[in-house]
Parts: sequence; structure tokens; C-alpha cells
Amino acid sequence: MRAKKSYGQHFLRHPQIAERIAMGLTPELAGGRVLEVGPGKGILTTFVADRFPSFLAVEADRDMVAYLQEHHPEWQDHILEADFMKLDLATVFDGQPFQLIGNFPYNISSQIIFRMIENREIIPEMVGMFQREVARRIVSGPGNKEYGILSVLAQAWYEGTYLFTVDRGAFQPPPKVQSGVIRLQRKPNATLGCDEERFIQVVKTAFGQRRKMMRNTLRSLCEDPGLLEDDLFSQRPEQLGVEAFVSLTNRLFPVD
Repeated sequence: MRAKKSYGQHFLRHPQIAERIAMGLTPELAGGRVLEVGPGKGILTTFVADRFPSFLAVEADRDMVAYLQEHHPEWQDHILEADFMKLDLATVFDGQPFQLIGNFPYNISSQIIFRMIENREIIPEMVGMFQREVARRIVSGPGNKEYGILSVLAQAWYEGTYLFTVDRGAFQPPPKVQSGVIRLQRKPNATLGCDEERFIQVVKTAFGQRRKMMRNTLRSLCEDPGLLEDDLFSQRPEQLGVEAFVSLTNRLFPVD
């Protein structure tokens, strides 16, 4: 099987790395239910299946599904031929919570995080490999250039940990960049204390022009211009953590 650029495929070659990724998942956090995204040739799947016999793996490439069925017939009932981005995640395990794992295709890795956030009620944990720049961005704190929309939204509901870096040579074909493996674990208190849809709107609007002060970028969301004189609105978005964005949201859109 050759990697297909259209699917963003880079096949991991080292079982030791795959095992480290699989070991990043917390045992029995979701009753042993694990969904792997993009299993490829199954190098990570081997270790996921060993630890979590009730796993499922979703693969969009029908040629890769055929490969897995031929080389791993024991996984016949565990492989879903589907596009993760279009899959109704609430139906995968009959609405029950599950952990997410994968050597994620770089071309949809950010979208995978956004889908996880949308389905945060049923996804308590994720362990995944990303382009290192994206991995660092997800777990980065305020005050640096890596911090952005993905950082704030992921950290609003999850605690992030950067686990380890994977060199380009660990893949076939080698990607142009290094990779990073991270873990996201859902916070015990899953509510923010504000209108969460408005929170997402505020974060995305603020970072739409990240070099400007927020009294300029958020003016279109503010019905009371006097609010914009608050010192909080004089800062730039990369300076503010999750709690500050919650505060901004409550000032702009008070919860009745």
C-alpha cells in the first residue's frame, strides 16, 4: 500500500512509537471503548486492540480498509469504513462515552480537535499525533505566538499534556515536518459558567485580528460601547487565558 496524499497519509514505521501512543490512554476511563481515527496499515491499532478489545477504528480510504481486512481478519467487526468528519459520533458506541486516539492525518487534524470539542460530553480523553507545530499550539498557554483559537477552545474543556516528539524518519513517506504526541483529558467541571456558544464566537472573533486590541475586534459584538473602556478590552487575544475569555463573554452576553 502506498500512502495517498489526498488522505494525508504517512505510515508510522516503528512499533515502539505506536506502543507509546497507545500507552498514553488511561485504562478504563470510558469502559474500554476507544475509537481510532485513520488506522492506516494498523501499526497503532495492534497495540490499541491489545489494551482495548472493544475498540473501533474508522478509516475513510476503502483501499486501506481492504488491506486491513486482508491482513487482520480478526479486526473484521472493528473497522468502520467512514469519514470521521461526517460520522455521527453519538452513534458509534450507542451513545456511550469513548476515548479518541490516532496518528491523525495532518490535513484534518485541527478539524478533529474541533469535532472532539463539539462532542466533549462523550469524549473524556484523546491521545493523538499531530504535526508538531499543531500539537504545541493545542497545549500552548497565553503569551506566545503559538497560542490561538485552537489553544483556547481545547483548553476550555480539556487539560493538555505534550507527551513526546516523533522525528520525520519514523514515517514512510517521511513528512516535511516533525510530529508531536499530546494527551487531552476533559476537565472535571465541564461547564464554563457562561453562554458557551457565545464563548466560542468571542474567541474566534477576537483572534480574527489577533494583533489588534479587543475593544476593536469585539466592537461588533458589543451593544454597550461603555463596556469597551474596561482594561480587559485593551489587551490582545494572545494575552488572555480561558478564564479571561469567559469573563469577556459574560460581560458581552450576560447570562440571565
